[in-house]
Amino acid sequence: MLFAQDEGRFGRINDVRRTWAPAGIRPKAPRQIVRKYIYAYAAVCPNSGEMAALVLPWANSQMMSMFLRHVSELYPKHFILMLVDGAGWHVSKSLEVPENIRLIKQPPHSPELNPVEHIWEELREKHFHNKALNSLDQVEAQLCKGLLELMDDPGKVRSMTNFPYLRKTTH
Repeated sequence: MLFAQDEGRFGRINDVRRTWAPAGIRPKAPRQIVRKYIYAYAAVCPNSGEMAALVLPWANSQMMSMFLRHVSELYPKHFILMLVDGAGWHVSKSLEVPENIRLIKQPPHSPELNPVEHIWEELREKHFHNKALNSLDQVEAQLCKGLLELMDDPGKVRSMTNFPYLRKTTH
């Protein structure tokens, strides 16, 4: 199976985004800058739309090893080729890669090649736009809600992530 993997940082800093309002009405949108974050780890099989995700406190080799174990346990009978970017924790000597997973590093400075970037865009657009959350627990709850919705809709995930270059690669 071919998977693409990435981490997304979610926190209490929010972006004010455009929103529709009737003519003559100026909508109010909360804004805050609180520098506290959590990280979503996701792996997507663009061909099938299957997705694995964990919400973890940091982005480092230990958390990446935990995520890879999670994916390996979800797909114990499959050999997984996993596309990753060049983050330091993806190439760290302390990274523990399960036997049924091989990491393939994408070219540097090319996030547009990683289908998981569309997952982050979808989550930020649908679940975090114009919201000021009061705690990291609320951020985590909102993030988990969005991830679960996507995991329950493989057709949507597939339509967002099945890039043409991946279809040519896997056939």
